[in-house]
Amino acid sequence: MRIILFSSQTYDRDSFLAEARPQDLDLLFRQVRLEPDTAALAQGCEVVCAFINDDLSAPVLERLAAGGTRLIALRSAGYNHVDLPTAERLGLTVVRVPAYSPHAVAEHAVALILALNRRLHRAYNRTREGDFTLHGLTGFDLHGKRVGVIGTGQIGETFARIMAGFGCELLAYDPYPNPAVSALGARYLPLDALLEQAQIVSLHCPLTPATRHLINPASLQRMQPGAMLINTGRGALVDTPALVEALKSGQLGYLGLDVYEEEATLFFEDRSDLPLQDDVLARLLTFPNVIVTAHQAFLTREALAAIAATTLANIAAWRSGSPQNRVEAGQA
Repeated sequence: MRIILFSSQTYDRDSFLAEARPQDLDLLFRQVRLEPDTAALAQGCEVVCAFINDDLSAPVLERLAAGGTRLIALRSAGYNHVDLPTAERLGLTVVRVPAYSPHAVAEHAVALILALNRRLHRAYNRTREGDFTLHGLTGFDLHGKRVGVIGTGQIGETFARIMAGFGCELLAYDPYPNPAVSALGARYLPLDALLEQAQIVSLHCPLTPATRHLINPASLQRMQPGAMLINTGRGALVDTPALVEALKSGQLGYLGLDVYEEEATLFFEDRSDLPLQDDVLARLLTFPNVIVTAHQAFLTREALAAIAATTLANIAAWRSGSPQNRVEAGQA
């Protein structure tokens, strides 16, 4: 069975080859992103293994189906980038990795909070240049601060547990409250109330039509002046241009992003020798109270191993006629 992995990096190759047991799997690793111009690379591959920024729109799915593909195996939990009605029409099965390591993403969100709060990025650069002064590096105690957790699934719950360990007061928003989060002492509130009361807001919800641009000019104005916003979920949860205005006015005091709405053509590639063409991202990177990481929250050894193992198990289950972790049109 031929399986092509688009948007694959060295760490993907290592983790998949370490987990692959059957000798009849022909794994093809391709660093290029799946899009209309590269879909032809999947010719003759029964399985296409795609990542978060791969294009799985109707035109691409049609080309894959015409080339013999029958299974789309996502190496991610999110599937908002897949045209599910078209996949269903073409007879393409779509499976995903519903969970790998919630600790990986949750811990990265906490790392962004700590780095922003204690200005670690500025201190690191300053001391390397021989400047050992402390002006401009004052932070605040996390203990006792109100932390808003938007989305309390596995990752949100894990994040809440860590912040509870710091002694933070937990506020939560989710259409489906998680009893485990409530047991930590979290208070579930309407979204507007959470934004108004939280000093730190962290996004851990999926991207759906209802959550697209959940953070926008109006919601930013509801936040406390100088509040911190962290997004390790999906880029389009945030109206990114609105962040620039909120940072300029001081309404937003700190910003940590591991995802970006227009990341598909930027992240996972070395563009250090090229001028940055994205004006919004370029502007964000000029602020000293902003940290942007390139969608690396998932990148731990444990998470990579779990992603590879679950993906290969999904392929084996589909091959045996009993698909697991299937995603279908209309699924919330």
